[in-house]
Parts: sequence; structure tokens; C-alpha cells
Amino acid sequence: MLKRIVTGMLIVGLAAPAFAGDRTPNLDKREFNQRQRIEQGVRSGELTRPETRRLARGEVRLHRNERIAKSDGVVTARERAALQTEANHMSRRVYRQKHDPQTRN
Repeated sequence: MLKRIVTGMLIVGLAAPAFAGDRTPNLDKREFNQRQRIEQGVRSGELTRPETRRLARGEVRLHRNERIAKSDGVVTARERAALQTEANHMSRRVYRQKHDPQTRN
């Protein structure tokens, strides 16, 4: 009996992070797309090294804030809105940096 209880607790303990991690699927897709846009800008020469570093730090900050929001297992509507606002800001930054007159030589 004890073995079943321990096994059940382990299964729930291992499954909980998987369920908690799926609270912001749209944001996860946006982060992936923005990383792809940054990588494409690097490959094409549209982004300089300093621009790439700044954009990468912004993406890390966004990911860290998402992880903090998920840390208690519940992403509130306010946290989700703040994350979306931050993702919008990052998207604009990527666009502006890719379309400015600076190019990598």
C-alpha cells in the first residue's frame, strides 16, 4: 500500500511541472518566433553584434519573467498581460533593429 502511495506521489510530482509549464503556450510560440527572427537577422547581416547581444538579453529577460510568473503554478491574467506587453515590446525592438540602416560588414 505504501509503495502505491509513494509511486502515485512521484507521478504527480513529475507531472506537475509539465502541466504548469503549459500555462502560456502563445507566449512560448512568440518567443520561438522571435528567436528565429533574430537568428535570421544575424545570418543576413541585418543585425550587428551589439544589436544581437541586446536583443538576446531582452529575450532572456522575457523568459526569466515568464519563469517567475509560472513559479507558483498559476499565471494570473495580470501576469499574462504583462508578459504579452513585454513580448510586444521585444517584437518591436527586433523589427526596428533589423530595419535600421546599420548592417554587419
